[in-house]
Amino acid sequence: MAAASASAGHGSLVDTDRLRGWMDGRGIGHGELTQRQWLTGGTQNVLLRFERGGQGYVLRRPPPHPRPESNAAMLREARVLGALAGSGVPHPELVAACADTEVLGTAFFLMRAVEGFNAGTSGLPALHASRPDIRRRMGMAMAQAAATLGRLDPEALGLQDFGRPQGFLTRQVQRWGRQLESYTQHAGWPGLAGLPDIGPIAHWLRTHQPADTAPGVLHGDFHLSNVMFRHDGAELAALVDWEMSTVGDPLVDLGTLLATWPRPDGSHHITNNIAPWDGFAAAHDLVEHYACHSPRDLTAYRWYAVLACYKLAIVLEGTHARARAGLAPAATGERLHKAACGLLLRATRWIE
Repeated sequence: MAAASASAGHGSLVDTDRLRGWMDGRGIGHGELTQRQWLTGGTQNVLLRFERGGQGYVLRRPPPHPRPESNAAMLREARVLGALAGSGVPHPELVAACADTEVLGTAFFLMRAVEGFNAGTSGLPALHASRPDIRRRMGMAMAQAAATLGRLDPEALGLQDFGRPQGFLTRQVQRWGRQLESYTQHAGWPGLAGLPDIGPIAHWLRTHQPADTAPGVLHGDFHLSNVMFRHDGAELAALVDWEMSTVGDPLVDLGTLLATWPRPDGSHHITNNIAPWDGFAAAHDLVEHYACHSPRDLTAYRWYAVLACYKLAIVLEGTHARARAGLAPAATGERLHKAACGLLLRATRWIE
């Protein structure tokens, strides 16, 4: 994730004096909060990195204008991070969470700072840019992390009530279809006429849906911009941004990885292009590597990839609809509309 000066942007959103007092009350570090930096990188939530007593921390809180469910989402994310301790899945270590909105105005939580880089937002450092073998292993590391996460037992982690796994896949198609229909409330949105034909994609998903499988934990937004790699090699430093995590069918994460994985020329629908791209694993390599680390049946892996394209396209088109109504920047709306169209075309190619 990229960093910005602590004097810019969100300065009024984190009262560091109150934060320091809250940390004192829980025995978390000592002294002043130094080296404060706002982190950016594809999230609407606010991230503040700082040091205290020689230890790096990252505070995560909702955006400047929180949604009604923002506080609950913060606490859900903190819960899953705490449950993953010792699981073998690379993730930011949870330090503590705060549900008391009197402290900073919203719920928030603290994590240990992760030492690593985000290839989707920051590009490749010199070591990774110069070594095709490292770039190949980066993709394999992502596939393996998704498989490792999917093998975890939600009940053993204390997450048995973290989602509604029964009927999970059926609800996905219905849920995102309803969301697409809701965009008609935005004046100026051209509607389905402005998108590749999405009806056959929804029909194919309904008629080819796999049977429900054993539930597992899924990240919910598993792509390159939500992964940090180690500076000294191809291994993952952490999967980040767990706000969409739940208990359901873990193969949804594999589908999202495939749907968002750059094409052979390195072009990407969502994140910035990563260069050089040669050496990175191909999509079929990711599937094969996932299969080596998971007992799950991958016969229908294309269905999960198509579902991910369908869902992500609808999410991105929502910003386009809001932009046409003057509720989001026009340039952002057009960029994400183009990405949504690309995802739907990718889904159509998988179906064909």
